[in-house]
Amino acid sequence: MRLLEITLVLFNVLLLGWLTLGRPKTQRGWLIGGGISAALLLIHAFVEGLRWPMIPVYLITLWANVGGTRLFFRSAAKAARKPQRRWKTLVLTGVGAVYAAVSIALPLLFPVFSFAEPTGPYKIGTVTYHWTDSAREEKFTETSGDSRELMVQIWYPASSEATGSPAPYLSDPTPYIEGLHEFLQLPEFLFSGLKLANSHAIANAGLADTETKYPVLLFSHGFMGYKNQNTFQVEHLASHGYIVVGIEHAYSSVASVFPDKSLVTFDSEGKTGYEQMKYSFMDRRNEVWVEDAKFVLDQMEALSADDPSGLFTGRIDLEHMGMFGHSFGGATTVQMLIEDQRIQAGIDMDGVLYGEKRIPADGLKKPFLLMSADDTLKGVDQTSDAEIAALGTDRKEITAYYNELFARYEPVTAGGNYWLTFKHSKHMSFSDLYLLTPLFEWIEDVDVRGTHELINEYTLDFFDHYLKGQPLQYLNNNLGDHPKYTLQQGAE
Repeated sequence: MRLLEITLVLFNVLLLGWLTLGRPKTQRGWLIGGGISAALLLIHAFVEGLRWPMIPVYLITLWANVGGTRLFFRSAAKAARKPQRRWKTLVLTGVGAVYAAVSIALPLLFPVFSFAEPTGPYKIGTVTYHWTDSAREEKFTETSGDSRELMVQIWYPASSEATGSPAPYLSDPTPYIEGLHEFLQLPEFLFSGLKLANSHAIANAGLADTETKYPVLLFSHGFMGYKNQNTFQVEHLASHGYIVVGIEHAYSSVASVFPDKSLVTFDSEGKTGYEQMKYSFMDRRNEVWVEDAKFVLDQMEALSADDPSGLFTGRIDLEHMGMFGHSFGGATTVQMLIEDQRIQAGIDMDGVLYGEKRIPADGLKKPFLLMSADDTLKGVDQTSDAEIAALGTDRKEITAYYNELFARYEPVTAGGNYWLTFKHSKHMSFSDLYLLTPLFEWIEDVDVRGTHELINEYTLDFFDHYLKGQPLQYLNNNLGDHPKYTLQQGAE
């Protein structure tokens, strides 16, 4: 909860108790309480913004200022003639307690979520680009000759003199809320926190001059994800001196909003359930993502040579570039490690290894870290008949799917690479999603912020070593089984 929300909730709950049980004896006391409540509500509305989980709290203010005075005089007159019966007092107390509990619980269950303070020495800047790849025809539009368009957001180390308000988490949240509602089949109100959430980044801030150049990290989101979905991670990396480039893969993201306000949403190509999981479909779909990543690298090279805004000209370290991604974006990272020599190190966060090319039996020959949720690796034996039926397939096909999955994973650690498996974690533990409400955390039985902290520690350790040449702090010292994770390294 935000500071003014906390203040308003606490004051109004106390006000509710005082008006129902204390029964103020003067009109002045009533009006002072209602007036303070109204002032707090107006400040909260102006500074933080109104939102639906606070409605019960707002109604206390309304009751105190509109209906309270009339109700008070009526009840006070009756009280002067005849004492209130005990059972009425008990009922009133119970109703007030339940209402107070609801008033407190709703903002806690549906907060405007925030991100942990980045630990790096840099402030964070951000800028968004709309790039068109005129060399590629868009496959997902009906009009022949359309070029591939992408929205890309960059986070970077900002100047210590940078000032400004934190940029919103999503500049246009409505399409993303609607898309997540449709994709996850959950009520839209669960995603309302996206409307008011802020990042730590300052839009269009100057680039820090501490270093001459900064290494680059591409970030690729998950299938039906979006470019900001790992803000907890990209801001952490930017604060430690990385230029992080988030790609939004149009028609595979939950939504993409272009500058002309045109909106494109996820295109399933008519596939649902298990049909959408098949390797034949996903391997082909991944080719588009790989080409997106290569194009974005080309654009970063162009910015380094001559950025029209002057922000990145000569400031991008093209000799030290890595990539990381969640889910399908993790699979894209592996394909880029294999195909593009510019990507020198990569992290796959819980991504099935979809893609045309396979990791060779003797390894990638580049630094690689696979992060997995233990739930993802549960295998067919722990997949229920109901889960299989919901996918529209049978156990035989799912068994074949898992056999191929583990076959593709087999050479992951070859050549001295790493595999980090988080215990009591789920696929979406690697994104911002579970921050929306603690209900996700309780239902899925996961420690969201604890997992995020571990992800950030190991991500930074990995890239600091392989792109900046710094000594490893975690990867070499924490091999083996631990209460929260298991870390493996293959033979070199």
